[in-house]
Amino acid sequence: MSLMTILLFIPACFALNMAPGPNNLLSMANAKRYGVRTACYAGVGRLIAFVGMITLTATGLATVLYTSEKLFFIIKIVGGLYLLWIAFQLWTADPSDGGNEALGGRSLFQLGRQEFLLAAGNPKAILIFTAFLPQFVDPTGSVGFQFLVLGVLFLMLEWVAIAGYAFFGKALRHWFSRPSMRRVFNRICSGLLGSAGIGLLLARRE
Repeated sequence: MSLMTILLFIPACFALNMAPGPNNLLSMANAKRYGVRTACYAGVGRLIAFVGMITLTATGLATVLYTSEKLFFIIKIVGGLYLLWIAFQLWTADPSDGGNEALGGRSLFQLGRQEFLLAAGNPKAILIFTAFLPQFVDPTGSVGFQFLVLGVLFLMLEWVAIAGYAFFGKALRHWFSRPSMRRVFNRICSGLLGSAGIGLLLARRE
């Protein structure tokens, strides 16, 4: 793998990492409610899901999964419904409990599991790893080692995205100090996540 390939990969990958998708919106909402550190720790669940996807891609199983109509349909339905469930939870969240960083009965494991399930249930993520990463792999070289390098870079940039959205969510908490404004923020995030869930359910595989 050449240095030029890596230099092309990093900005393209970072643009994907920073796109305002469901997981990044969740990190922002978690940071606003529980704090930056908790949101970043919860993001480990997302990284674990992506490690599994990168491994599948490196072994060629992701292509099989993506070309299987039934499996892809199941993932799409489960992922879309889970997005709608998270949107419902945000919509009905109590806006008066956003003044401290206590988890309010939710463990860090539960927040991390939510990140994991949201990432694993998104078939678009499978498509990214199936169609995006292989473009930067030289088939004449060590494919496994190249996937390892690209995978590590992707995860590092994803961690930057998690922290970036978490800090943004933390900043928003000061802007939305009143319960009525926190309700507005929660419902904006809920609407975006719900729209993503509906879009996922209605989307056709190309």
